[in-house]
Amino acid sequence: MKRTKNKLIIGGVAVWAVIILIGAFSDKKENKTLTATSTVKDSSDSQKKDELIAKQAAEIEELKKSKESPPAGQAIATTQPAAAPVAEASKYLTAKVTKVVDGDTIDVLIGDKKETVRFVLVDTPETKHPSKPVEPYGPEASKFTTDMLEGKEVKLEKDVSERDKYGRLLMYVWFDDKMVNEQLLEKGLARVAIYQPDVKYVDKFREIQKKAQQAGTGIWSIENYAKDDGYHPEVMKKAEEPAKETQPSKAPASTSNSNVSYPNCTAVKAAGKAPLHRGDPGYSSKLDRDNDGVACE
Repeated sequence: MKRTKNKLIIGGVAVWAVIILIGAFSDKKENKTLTATSTVKDSSDSQKKDELIAKQAAEIEELKKSKESPPAGQAIATTQPAAAPVAEASKYLTAKVTKVVDGDTIDVLIGDKKETVRFVLVDTPETKHPSKPVEPYGPEASKFTTDMLEGKEVKLEKDVSERDKYGRLLMYVWFDDKMVNEQLLEKGLARVAIYQPDVKYVDKFREIQKKAQQAGTGIWSIENYAKDDGYHPEVMKKAEEPAKETQPSKAPASTSNSNVSYPNCTAVKAAGKAPLHRGDPGYSSKLDRDNDGVACE
């Protein structure tokens, strides 16, 4: 009997143990299920949240577009900036001088193209004119340009007009950062010659010319030779005639030449007496422009 009772107790304990194990297993399974369900729920909520955000963003974008779009028939305003202007081409052309025609005209190569260039806004005395003789200071101007430019590379600057009636390019010619047009004026080897509309540097050129005139340099050493309308070599002949009349006849060495006078430096040069120093026969202050004691330099 006692043995049977013990067996019952042991059996009961075993049953309770089994029940406890089953309960624990059930709880664990339930927890796993709850966890999985919670994870699915969280994932679903996150997906819905993303979808909601995307939907709101789309609605905002649509709202912006509706505000920007004009009513039917109304022009669409643009906020795009205006197109930038095309960069201005360089104002200089590079050319190589192949020949100097005369003081204010040169032949050049621009790339592979041959061109004749006429210096704009200046005019040198003629040396190659088909119907005019060589004019005073023309050879000097031609030599100056030849010595400076022949065979050299120059820069050409256009004013308004591109060509003259002879088809020559009209240009300001630059060499070694100096404008040759200006240098001809400074040396008294050219005069300012105005042909509209090419007058970009006319005021500056006139100032340079004025200084050369005051100094009696080059063409300005001959009175009335260079004028606004061109050169007048005929004044040379007129000046030579009075000079011959005023030259004294040959006299004994003791005869004074103090009565010799010259109307201008042209006459002095024609008589072969230039330059005249103060005290020389024929010297006068009117011939000595800078009053340095030497006339008709």
